[in-house]
Amino acid sequence: MCRLCNLSIAVSPFAIHGDGTAPRRDVDRLIATEMFPHALQQLAYSFIAVHEASPILAELLATQQRWLLYQAALAHHFWSVHTGGPKLTRLTLVHLALQNGLSSRNTANSFFAEALRRDIISPIGAPHDDDTGEVVPSSAALSLLPNWYQVHFEVLDRLLGGDRRDWFLGAPEHLLTFVQPHFAYALLSSPDIRAPGPLYTIFTWADAGGLLMDRLIAGIDPDSVGEQDRHLTDISAVTHLARASGLSRAHTSRKLSAAEVIGGIGWSGRRGRSALWVSRGFYEEYAMAQALKLLILNHVSSRVRALLGSSPGTIL
Repeated sequence: MCRLCNLSIAVSPFAIHGDGTAPRRDVDRLIATEMFPHALQQLAYSFIAVHEASPILAELLATQQRWLLYQAALAHHFWSVHTGGPKLTRLTLVHLALQNGLSSRNTANSFFAEALRRDIISPIGAPHDDDTGEVVPSSAALSLLPNWYQVHFEVLDRLLGGDRRDWFLGAPEHLLTFVQPHFAYALLSSPDIRAPGPLYTIFTWADAGGLLMDRLIAGIDPDSVGEQDRHLTDISAVTHLARASGLSRAHTSRKLSAAEVIGGIGWSGRRGRSALWVSRGFYEEYAMAQALKLLILNHVSSRVRALLGSSPGTIL
């Protein structure tokens, strides 16, 4: 029986501590590596590139909640590929959302409908029943996944050494079907992934603010990152930031104002006419979220790699 079929967060066979957490010392050690600021900027730019390549998908997944819903949906899809089990339906996604505490029933229904409308998922056959009609990820959505994993494996190699990137590129479509479900399972099992810090939450929990956060982090000179309380960015105009993120100026201003109120960002000189800075706390929350994700992916890929070397059938 597939241990991922329900994506329950009660027991996680591939979480680092059984509950999706990594030792704080390991997260801190990864962040403290000399190349981490450069790796963090590389990740931020890669997220921006996804937005530019597929703004429809990026906008749909630019909140933490929707990104986790999508991870759960993909995991169920790949599980069904391996087992021949039932494919994803609206009711299945609602069940996954409620069982794992990802969202309300209405939010899951809304996400499913929007993903269908935007061709992120595609119906199988016709006519299509709203509740029980089976769907699969669209070819356009699936085509973006290998690059996302390639970049993360490349960053892991850069920070820890090894050949994860080359291993993955040897058969990316095939390996995705094994890596992604276990990665999703660990994400759903991680309290720190599900409940990030307050500054991170301002930008990622609603209204597509994650794109703004990525652009702010990408605008920091990685060679200047140290123990200072503020990190200067290359952004000096709200309009430019909004345009680069594909968001309205009003929406961007609201997000920045909310972050400014709790000390996350500010202007180095005249408000709206000087370079923006992000606080050390803001940077550390972003760094911690990405470091934890990298450690989870490293653990999952190592486990999958070891199991594939012995008996692929035992992975799911």
